[in-house]
Parts: sequence; structure tokens; C-alpha cells
Amino acid sequence: MTNAPASQLRRGWTTGACATAALKAALDGLWGPGVPDEVTITLPKGETPSFSLENAQSGANWAEAGVIKDAGDDPDVTHGALIRARVAQGVPGQGIRFHAGEGVGIVTKPGLPIPPGEPAINPVPRLMMKGVVHECAAAYGRPSDVDITISVRDGAALAEKTWNPRLGIKGGLSILGTTGIVRPFSCAAWIASIHRGIDVARAEGLTHVAGCTGATSEATVRGLHGLPESAMIDMGDFVGGMLKYLYKNPVERVTIGGGIGKLTKLAQGARDLHSGRSQVDFAALAKWTEVPEVAQMNTALEVFEKLGEDFAMQIACMARHEARSILRDRPVALDVVVIDRQGAVIARAT
Repeated sequence: MTNAPASQLRRGWTTGACATAALKAALDGLWGPGVPDEVTITLPKGETPSFSLENAQSGANWAEAGVIKDAGDDPDVTHGALIRARVAQGVPGQGIRFHAGEGVGIVTKPGLPIPPGEPAINPVPRLMMKGVVHECAAAYGRPSDVDITISVRDGAALAEKTWNPRLGIKGGLSILGTTGIVRPFSCAAWIASIHRGIDVARAEGLTHVAGCTGATSEATVRGLHGLPESAMIDMGDFVGGMLKYLYKNPVERVTIGGGIGKLTKLAQGARDLHSGRSQVDFAALAKWTEVPEVAQMNTALEVFEKLGEDFAMQIACMARHEARSILRDRPVALDVVVIDRQGAVIARAT
């Protein structure tokens, strides 16, 4: 993450926008004079970006085109991926049908915007693509009965770097986007994924979820409580975002896990635990612990190494108090687990 203003960073295009552009070019290949070198589409908020085309192919009653995704300055795993759309003439009356090609996942769990069994192509990209089909069908005097297959080169491998496997999206990536635009380094995308993880857990009937600050704390908490993978929410630094959503969409029990540094920041009232957006207040720690030299220390780990498990327990209790203040009156059992760098539990507050 970065603190650079978004205005200084180059925007990019979502997989949904790229798939829509590729589809429009493929429709020109299927019904018109051939796949063009460039197409322009209209995004949900009215912007009209243009896209260059790659890998154009066509055959009897089908055509295909691709777009290389440009995510701008966002560190998106799909930056540079080839998004392909293949369109085939369907049978009269069938309407528009979507299919998952190579590298696009299938939804297998409830709780997502698309029901189980469907290709992981989200609602807004579907609407964008349907709009393009109707536009081209009207222009070329054709019925809007088509089969659309979206694929992503190396999508299955790329999906392993995303939250898709945990969300029950199998075999590849999701085709995403609500505006068509990737805004670089956006925290909103991470928080949206936290929301979807909670939605999936609730839809599966899970009563206990856990949000952890990293892989080590996640492994410890999962083993401690015997939780399934789908109960583990990719909270990262966004403890406030997770707890605010759980306030509106509660479950019976929530566990928060993390190292002493990040949970000290939560104990001191931080809702975003990223190092660039919150810092440990050592002067306040010195007052809490009644050890003046703590004010001159550099890390919460240093304080722990000086004061031991009593300090860790104090942090766990204070962190739980802060988390409880976000959940307010919700009947949610809450516990906080503090771990060391090796993943050992050094304090628990329940």
C-alpha cells in the first residue's frame, strides 16, 4: 500500500471492462465486417475508454477477441492478463448465456452475488456485456441469442493468489467490477472482499468466524478453534472494516488474531492497522504499564520482551474492549488471540 494521492496514480480497467471490450470486438467479428483493431465501450458511469484487441479468431458462427488487462498503477494480480471473449450464435429464443472458459472460475458456495453452479462473472460485468450484445444485435439486425464464453490466460494459476479458493470459486478467476475502473491501491477492494467472505460464511451457516492480521496468526487461530477455511476472513489490517460489517451482519462468535504490534494498535483505538496509517503510542503504553522507560522503546515487541506475558494479556484485553465497542450491543461472543512470531499463543482475552 502507499500514501501517494490517488490523483497521482494511473487508473486501470477491471476484468469486467476488458471482457466487455473483447466481447464487443468479437460480435463485430461474428455479425459485422470482422474484429477491429480497437473498440470503445461505455462504462456504467458514462466514461468511454478504448481498448486494443489481441488474438482475434473466427470460424463458422463464432468469433473471439482478447484484451490485455491494464490495471494502471494498482498492484493487481491480473495486470497483464489476456482476457478473451468468444461469442457463438445460439438457438432462437435462448437469450444470452454465459460460460466459463479456461481460467474463469465456477461459483460453488452460496453467499456470493452469483449462485452456485454459475460462471464467476459478477452482475455488473454481465449487465455491461448484455448491453453490448443488444447494441450490436440492433446495429446488425440480429437476434440477441448468443453464447458468451469468457476465459483468462493462466487464470487458474492467478486465482491461487486471490481469495477465490476460500470463497468457493473453483478453477479460476472472477470477472469483476462495478464501475469498470480500477482505482489504484484502493482499500475499498480489500474491504469488499472481507464483506464477501463474511457473506459466504453466513450463507454456509457458520456460527464462528475469525479475522487475522496475517498467515501465521491465521494458522494458529484456525488450529486453536478447529475452524474450516471458509470461516477464516482475510482481515489483514482492516479490523474496523470487518467488525463494522459484522455489526450489521452478526454471527454467534468472532475471533481476532494477530501479533503484538498490530493488536497493540487496536488496543489503542486504531481501526486500520497498516504501518502507514496508524502507529503505536509508546507514551500511552508507558502510562498503561507504569514503566516510564517504555516511552523510549521502538516496537511493541520490545515492550513485550521487557515486560512479558502480563503486557500481552493487557493488550489482549484492551484490544477486545476496542473491538467490543464496534460490535456494541450485538450478541456476538468475542475473543482476541495474541501470538508471537513463531505462532505461539502468548495471550487470550475472552
